[in-house]
Amino acid sequence: MIRTIAFKELKELLREGRFRVMAFVMVALLVVAAVISKNYYQWVNNQHVTAKENARNVWVSQDNKNPHSAAHYGTYAFKPKYSLSLIDQGVDKYAGISIYLEAHRRNDAQYMAAQDQTAISRFGDLTPDFILLFIIPLFIILTGFNSFTSERENGTLRLLKSQGVSSRILTGGKWLGLFIAVLLVIIPGFILSVLLLGNVQDFGEFSIGALAILFLFYLLYYAVFTNITLVVSAWAKKSNIALVSLLAIWMVACLGMPKVANRIAESMSPYPTQSQFVAAVQEDERKGLDGHNPFSAEAKQLEQETLKKYNVDSVQQLPFNWDGYLMQKGEEHTAEIYFKHHEQLKTTYENQTSVYRVASVLSPYLPTRFLSMALCRTDYASHWHFSNAAEKYRIMMMDKLNMHFAENSTYGDWDYLADKSLWKDIPDFTYEPVTYSQILSSNLNNIGVLIAWLVTTSLMLMVSVKKMSIL
Repeated sequence: MIRTIAFKELKELLREGRFRVMAFVMVALLVVAAVISKNYYQWVNNQHVTAKENARNVWVSQDNKNPHSAAHYGTYAFKPKYSLSLIDQGVDKYAGISIYLEAHRRNDAQYMAAQDQTAISRFGDLTPDFILLFIIPLFIILTGFNSFTSERENGTLRLLKSQGVSSRILTGGKWLGLFIAVLLVIIPGFILSVLLLGNVQDFGEFSIGALAILFLFYLLYYAVFTNITLVVSAWAKKSNIALVSLLAIWMVACLGMPKVANRIAESMSPYPTQSQFVAAVQEDERKGLDGHNPFSAEAKQLEQETLKKYNVDSVQQLPFNWDGYLMQKGEEHTAEIYFKHHEQLKTTYENQTSVYRVASVLSPYLPTRFLSMALCRTDYASHWHFSNAAEKYRIMMMDKLNMHFAENSTYGDWDYLADKSLWKDIPDFTYEPVTYSQILSSNLNNIGVLIAWLVTTSLMLMVSVKKMSIL
């Protein structure tokens, strides 16, 4: 009986011009968004590959120079793109794509795509995630808002009840019919994603398993909105009341709550301004070891400890150049300072994330959004991971340069020059992203909240249908 009702509901929907037009528009938007995203990311990727090659060529092509001068010359670490980022751009366009690696300083990522956007971009980009997260739930509402109200208004609900059709069977049939209609729209998008992502060149790994998991999370999200749509349709007396109520719910859940949660998170755990962050770092640097100042109290203390360790009377007797050794120790101290302050930023991020998790109880959009960005490796956690990897590479590079200077020159020999072989000996920056299993384990809270939304709305639907009036 459930299958019969579902088939009847689906057939009625397919006959409606309203549904056919909306379905055509949804599929067309998904196709256009996917093609635009692919073309954009291919263009970005070509620039990425060229810039990375140029940065490496510039680094290894340096003339003979002092290793510490090369450390100040620096190079770049470029954040790689991954296939699923075509579906959800996340924070990528706000977080920057490259980090300048130089001595004594941990820089933030630069060249945000958002800086080049025009004012009209504030109205939103046509990307697959925009369609999947905002438009498809609206499509569900516009398709199913009158599922029960139309039966009541036409008098067929009383007829169905008189023929012994139970509320459970009626609800199951209507739910299945509506959800199949949704699948008819998003399955072509899924197939298109597989075809497009599988053919994107030089975008790192493409995991159809990860894409399938992402698709599953979206299905759970749509199932929640299907439940909500039917709950309101069963509760409302008239179709127009159901439509207005559902549109209000969509606006609050998808538009209002994310903004409210963001405001609350920023007010409870605000990030320091750029000037405040720089001032705090400089204050700690003044209190610590400066590799360029051998006369500071910290440098003199390190000198005494080093002389005692090697059992010599002066830095000239050390088996290495004290200047290079001092600069490396100063570099290590500076790296600890930056690590400390970036950990404070990360703590602020985690505090704000806790606010979003609480707000997820009031909006299924939030956990789905976070899961989508995480699987596409375009969330803040992925960016933090890349930033930390770039910093580890910078510390390794500074260590090799400073210690080469210390081990291959004598005290006071600032005219020492290293040849090009040293630049080539430092490997190019490579980045290994967080695995998908780690991503899922770190997002168990979001998965649990989304499932809780599904269970709660399913129970609400059962109760609403049992109490539904046939008049």
